Amino acid sequence: MIAVSEVSPLRDLVGQARAQGKRIGFVPTMGALHEGHLSLVRLARREAAYVVVSVFVNPLQFSPSEDFTRYPRRAAADKTLLSREGVDLLYVPEPAGFYPADFSTAVDVGGVSEGGEGARRPGHFRGVATVVAKLFQQVRPDVAVFGRKDLQQVAVVRRLVRDLDFPVSLVIGETVREKDGLAMSSRNAYLSREERRRAADLSRTLFAARGRAAHGEKDAHKLEEDSRKQLEASGFALDYVEAVDAETMRRVETVAPGTALTAAARLGKTRLIDNVMLLDATGPRT
Repeated sequence: MIAVSEVSPLRDLVGQARAQGKRIGFVPTMGALHEGHLSLVRLARREAAYVVVSVFVNPLQFSPSEDFTRYPRRAAADKTLLSREGVDLLYVPEPAGFYPADFSTAVDVGGVSEGGEGARRPGHFRGVATVVAKLFQQVRPDVAVFGRKDLQQVAVVRRLVRDLDFPVSLVIGETVREKDGLAMSSRNAYLSREERRRAADLSRTLFAARGRAAHGEKDAHKLEEDSRKQLEASGFALDYVEAVDAETMRRVETVAPGTALTAAARLGKTRLIDNVMLLDATGPRT
């Protein structure tokens, strides 16, 4: 595995691979890698002969009140994990080079970015869309892989690709969970032992709602409200529990194929997000 931090060698190496007829797969990450990230790397390997992974904690998607400075960074461990997975190229840009002092361009994706995380974290998806657009321009992949755990991010990136005609196919990997059901996340490291024990109640509640939907409950508001009550009883401080169309991220009244139940909740200082498809989801490729 080769590691680079600048755009010029990145493009040279990707260009050499493409000249050899290799399809380019790309997995953008913020590091502190876990099995969820590695599952996306494996998806990329199935789709492409040359796999690029970026590790970059993007400051634009953190508000002043969020955890940019304390976001976990494990550069050596990440490099070891990616090397073991057979990644061809690791791209670790320096923030000062990636966003020069006079950087003044932003990418706004309307509609899908406005509810859920977008409503609670103003500017977050502007930061996501800007960094993804820039990475796509730098890497120029044939296929890019994202995880369904960040459902609204997937919707934003899908709309970005469609609206700006990026020549990249998206593949969406399913959420990877711990044995007790907790969705894997770099932020899980913030949880105390007691908080970690209770954290799995988030996924249990969402899966219980999915079970009810599978058995005929189609009232989205009822599923939201019942899930909200269960989570509050378990000690979570809720930002939201919402039933949405997974493509548009609009709230729905009636559960249908493609409806997801999404949630963001806090245990102590740790904010967790998760989602489940209430009925059969659409396929993984767009």
